[in-house]
Amino acid sequence: MNRARPLSEEEKGELEQVLGHAFSDKQWLDRALTHASTGLAKGANYERLEFLGDRVLGLCVAELLFKTFRSAPEGELSVRLNQLVSAESCAEIADEMTLHRFIRTGADVKKLTGKRMMNVRADVVESLIAAIYLDGGLEAARGFILRYWEPRAARADAARRDAKTELQEWAHARFGATPAYRVDDRDGPDHDPRFTVTVEVPGVRPETGVDRSKRAAEQVAASKMLEREGIWPKPEAEN
Repeated sequence: MNRARPLSEEEKGELEQVLGHAFSDKQWLDRALTHASTGLAKGANYERLEFLGDRVLGLCVAELLFKTFRSAPEGELSVRLNQLVSAESCAEIADEMTLHRFIRTGADVKKLTGKRMMNVRADVVESLIAAIYLDGGLEAARGFILRYWEPRAARADAARRDAKTELQEWAHARFGATPAYRVDDRDGPDHDPRFTVTVEVPGVRPETGVDRSKRAAEQVAASKMLEREGIWPKPEAEN
């Protein structure tokens, strides 16, 4: 439910159970769950926490992959890392924890559970990682990350290559052509833009992707075409 009021003590306790971390300073929870649309001062929303949490997540997932896949080359590790720390993966984890129940938003944010607001849910996950890190240190943050990311690390689709590179190589080999990307739309406020991009390859139906940046939307479109054409298997959730 959209709201801008602080979390109740009961809600904070419930969230701590989900996170697996009891906060010494519970103000971190309110800040990590406050979207910029509330109009509160920058120091009271999650934007700075998101920046830090993204780096802590990257470090811990890179460490996890380095230890788990001991014979994997750098290229494979990079592909796995990019998949695991993507907005899509973070949003999936937010949904698993039902974080939309706790996010504090302004009136212009109408829905937190749909595809359009995926990056908001992803940003909150990164912000909570930073909050845990600042409150309890790296070990506490690592514990939370391993709890939710370790089971995903070994999934078959976590080792995919860059979708645009894969599509380009397939299109060259199959049709002697280069995929063409076109931006169809850009909407949403400045703090939460959404790009709609179409990819075209001669001889096959176009595909469209939507995400928070032009490049990310291109990756989504390329992934959808690769899956539709049978080059990539569809993720388990879509089978």
